[in-house]
Order: sequence, then C-alpha cells, then structure tokens
Amino acid sequence: MGLKENLEQLDELNRVAELGGGQKRIDRQHKDGKLTARERVEHLLDDGSFVEMDKFKTHRCTDFGMDEKKIPGDGVITGYGTIDGRLVYIFSQDFTVFGGSLSGAFAEKVCKVMDHAMKTGAPVIGINDSGGARIHEGVVSLAGYADIFQRNVMSSGVVPQLSLVLGPCAGGAVYSPAMTDFIFMTKNISHMFITGPEVIKSVTREEVTKEDLGGAISHNTRSGVAHFIAETGDDCLQQVRTLLSYIPSNNLEGPPTIATEDPSDRCDPALRTMVPDNPNKPYDMATLIQTVVDDGVFFQVQRDFAKNILVGFARFGGRSVGIVANQPAHLAGCLDIDASVKAARFVRFCDCFNIPIVTFVDVPGFLPGTAQEYGGIIRHGAKLLYAYCEATVPKITIITRKAYGGAYVVMSSKHIRGDMNFVYPTGEIAVMGPDGAVNIIFRGEIAEAGTDTSERTRLVDEYRQRFANPFMAAELGYVDEIILPEETRPKLIRALEVLQNKRDKNPPKKHGNIPL
Repeated sequence: MGLKENLEQLDELNRVAELGGGQKRIDRQHKDGKLTARERVEHLLDDGSFVEMDKFKTHRCTDFGMDEKKIPGDGVITGYGTIDGRLVYIFSQDFTVFGGSLSGAFAEKVCKVMDHAMKTGAPVIGINDSGGARIHEGVVSLAGYADIFQRNVMSSGVVPQLSLVLGPCAGGAVYSPAMTDFIFMTKNISHMFITGPEVIKSVTREEVTKEDLGGAISHNTRSGVAHFIAETGDDCLQQVRTLLSYIPSNNLEGPPTIATEDPSDRCDPALRTMVPDNPNKPYDMATLIQTVVDDGVFFQVQRDFAKNILVGFARFGGRSVGIVANQPAHLAGCLDIDASVKAARFVRFCDCFNIPIVTFVDVPGFLPGTAQEYGGIIRHGAKLLYAYCEATVPKITIITRKAYGGAYVVMSSKHIRGDMNFVYPTGEIAVMGPDGAVNIIFRGEIAEAGTDTSERTRLVDEYRQRFANPFMAAELGYVDEIILPEETRPKLIRALEVLQNKRDKNPPKKHGNIPL
C-alpha cells in the first residue's frame, strides 16, 4: 500500500475509533445523562492536551464470533495530558463498546498507562463505566483485572490514584477503585457493588434497589467507600481538578503552593467567642477552620460520612495542608469506628505525599457502647493512633477545648511526635471530664452527701480548676504554647514555615503491621 492509501486507512480508523460503539450507543449514553468516555477525557484535561495511546488496539478473542467484532480501542481510551499544566495519565472505560467490558487487550492498555505514570511520577486517573469482565475471554479477562490490581498496589504511595465511577462498577471490578486513593461518584448514574440486587434477592431474600445498594449516596454516607459525591458528571470532573490542585504529582515532590492575597498575619476577633465557655455546648468546627485557612476554602473529603470528624485540604499562606478535626456539632466530636478509619486513611495519604497535617482537637473520648465494642473500636481506633505515630510529615495540633483520655493521645499529641502543639485558654486536657472524674474519685463523699448536691458541685469546680485546663500540660511541656484563638492563623503559618524542612524517619523495615 502507498502513502495515500495508508493515510486514507488511518483516517478511517480514527473515525471508527472516535465513534466507539457507534452513534446510536452514543445517543443512548447521552439520554442516560452520561458523557461518553472520550467526552469525559476532553472535559477533564486541559484543552488540546490529550495524547491518546493504543488508539487502534483490539482484542484477540476468536471464540463466540468475536473475531468478527473488533472495534479500535477495544472499549477503553488511554493516554496522557495535563490538568492545570501538570502531567496526568488517564484511562476512560467506554460503555458504548461491548458495555465497557474488560478484555485482555483492554487490561494491557490500562496497565501501560499505569506503568508510564510510575516511570514519570504522574497521577493516574481512572474513569469507570463498565459491565465488568468480558465473559467471552474467560480467565484472560480475570487475569487482566489481576494485572491492574497488582499495579494499584505497586503505585500506592508512589503516585496519586484517583477513581471516578461514572456508571456501573460491579463484581471484582470494584477492587481496583477500592485500592486507589480517592473515589468520586455522581448521583443517579454511579453504582458499585460486589453482588447486584438480583443475586442478593436470590441468595438472602433481601430486596434492595441498585441505588440504595451501591449508589453515590449510599457509598458517601453509609459505607464510606467513596470520598466525593457530585450532582453531575461535569461537577465530578471539576472536583477532580480541585483535588489535584492540593496534592503533589508523586511521593518525591512537595505539595503545590498557590499564591494568596489573604494576609498571613490576619487575626479574626470572631474566634475569641467561637468556642463556647460551656464545655457541653456544641459549635461548628468547620466554621472555625474556614475562618483561619486561606480565603475561607476548606475542601472536605468524605463530607457526609462519619460526620463527627472532619478531614480535607486547605492552604495556609499558599501552602497545601491536610486537616483533621473533631466535630463537636456531631456526636460531641467523639471518636468512633467510622471516624477513626476515615481519619487514619486520610493521615496516611498525607504522609505518603509529603502533605503537612494540621489537627484541630475537641474530643471527649471514644464513643461508648456495646455496638462499638463488638464492632472492634479497639482495633479500629488503633488505626488512627498508628497512622499518627507513623507519620513523619510536619504535624501541628491545636486543642480548642476538650482533649480527654486516650483520645487526647491519639489526636496528634506531643507524645506521638506532634511537632508543634498549641492550645486555647478554653482547653481542657485531662483523663476524663470533671463530672465523670469526680464520680469516681469522690464516690464515697458524694454518697455521704446524699441529696445535697452542693458538695458535688464544689468538687467538680475544684477538679476543673486543677486539671481541666491547659496549664498543667503547658507546665510539663506537653503543649508548646497557650495561644489566643484569634492568633490561630498566624501561629499556624509560622509553624509551617519553621517545619518546612523537617526531617524525621522511622526504623528500617519492610513495612509495619497496622491493625487492619
């Protein structure tokens, strides 16, 4: 064939590849409220930056008449491009081609971009919209999933891995997103589950809808599998761009710095009264955080799951940080199973990618009850303790009010390598709250007093004055400074500046044995 013929063939292959499964299937995708695989890539990446790889690759299956059913690209679009000028690798499953099902060739394409991402130190973004394994290929498709899983593990902690679920993702296919760092889902079109509603009904007689079982709301509020929820596909893609602005491209880089006009010495008088004098009165920790970070922007992760703890990204003086904070407005800010797991995973991500951790503490303890004990609060609570102890990034802690018992220790205390620990004058650092402590220490005296409550009130006040304050901890060096609440922002920015070249290391080992 001559050059002219080859160019004509190239044009035809490009046309067919870009149509995917054909115009009818594309129209059906749009009717279902979904962008096509190619449209998603184009909407996510910087204009004109996408470079496609393996555009003409097809499957090698000859069974079941598949040798006559070959579409260039084989159901997944792979390549690289930029987001805000930064290199990323991407794969986008194409539901219009064989239902987005995974073949051996499909898996090879995904593995190739993941390998390139590791070599070049760039994030990997996977867009999932697939019916699962291509059953025509049998064990070949299963082997393809395994090859991807192995790369998920090898990439973990080396380059960020983001998963967008913008269609079905079921069976073994869910384990690749599950091993990535963040999962994004969109209302009404995203579904993840190991077994679908029909199988569940046939085996357990339970009846559940696809949306209730594995929809975006379920996984963002109940299971904690997902980290972000969006109203539309475009909104989901924008969330990805926002997240990437806070995190580095790999584990050898520092997080991005973005210039801000928010003064580093800004003090806000509203903080003076934001934490109530009454230790039992709730307040919104998210509002406090928004008051002190750059431009009031706090990008929450898992906003709707385990609401008694807040995690997310923000900036101080342009520097990206990870924030962990108890939320007194929900369950009094107690640590429970879900909150511990949520925060532990976030702390470990920040530590992997050199992102400083700022912790705001107002915690009365671990949530009591048989459900928590039987559910393994000891094991799950230890995950958060382990994560903080293991982390070597700069760790700055602010105790705003309560810091009781073991929960005080867990929340990035000085004793587990907290670098700079501040406390407000409202801080109460003690084994437990004054009421509970008095009931134990002065049980006999209270019993003798009978219905006379004045003696108990006196004992509670005495205990609070002696122990439930920040002064003993400051005397012992367990906190570095008692600060005025309005000084929070300048104190944090100064601390981040001092710690930017911090060096800390753990003993040489293959890996630790976190209490999973």
